[in-house]
Amino acid sequence: MKKCIIIAEAGVNHNGNLELAQKMVSVARECGADYVKFQTAVPELVISTIAPKAEYQEETTGKQESQLEMCRAIHLPLSDYKGLAELCRSQGIGFMSTPFDLVSIDCLEPLGMDYWKIPSGEITNLPYLRKIARIGGKVILSTGMSTLDEVEQALRVLEENGMPRKDVILLHCTTQYPAPYPSVNLRAMDALRTLGAGGVGYSDHTKGIEVSVAAAAMGACVIEKHFTLDKNLPGPDHRASLDPAELKALVDAVRNVEAAMGNGIKDVADAERPNIAVARKSIVAARDIRAGEVFTEENITVKRPGNGISPMLWDTVIGQTAKRDFDADSLIEL
Repeated sequence: MKKCIIIAEAGVNHNGNLELAQKMVSVARECGADYVKFQTAVPELVISTIAPKAEYQEETTGKQESQLEMCRAIHLPLSDYKGLAELCRSQGIGFMSTPFDLVSIDCLEPLGMDYWKIPSGEITNLPYLRKIARIGGKVILSTGMSTLDEVEQALRVLEENGMPRKDVILLHCTTQYPAPYPSVNLRAMDALRTLGAGGVGYSDHTKGIEVSVAAAAMGACVIEKHFTLDKNLPGPDHRASLDPAELKALVDAVRNVEAAMGNGIKDVADAERPNIAVARKSIVAARDIRAGEVFTEENITVKRPGNGISPMLWDTVIGQTAKRDFDADSLIEL
């Protein structure tokens, strides 16, 4: 079983503060994440002046400012991402950032990311998909708010523009912050597997870590989860994010699940082998037995330890003759 890639989604939880973003890199590394991921955008190229806020954004940031004004305040300038990529390399954690417009793709292309991360909102953005496919590399594609047919269409666009399907990892996702548990539908990962992409994972917007852990147990090859340094910070995504302690717990839990999945062969585990003699039973004398007595239902029984004759041989022992004396509770020998 390949190691599940864990992406610590910093997103815009730095609130446009470069020092906060840099600290998030260190925290993600300390928590054991494989990648820390940001969101790169020129807000004016992504959001029109008439675009409304999402309901959760109004709940977390109020209704006074527009979506565009909100995003202007929490995005870093494009010039900051090169330094963040270099910081990640120096600290030994992978760097990723999701571009939300064509200019941001150009900004990120020279930074040597292992994967392009395409967000759910761009799955129907034909010019965007074409541009990333023609650049090349590998892609992680979130599929929130989409049908299976829409995911297939996006895959075809990527393929037709030079990106093999095997180089795309699909992330099942519910685009709501936080996502209600009944909306998650983790079994949709199985539907995504029918599309023949290079892998299927899960982008988690629920509260807590249990759904991510369940996804890992179901074979997710990537787990993506938002995190924040402080859930009380202002901004749209902090409330649905993990704090550092929770992120560390998520990483540990996923790694434990990976270790527990095993090879699927039902056999005796090395860890349990010493307990066979302790937990299983053997055929023993129910009372003192003298040499020459016949073993019967009355003078033998089954008790621990399990290092004698197996009770599965009970019918073989019954009717045989004791070759020596046996004290009560002693292991029967033939």
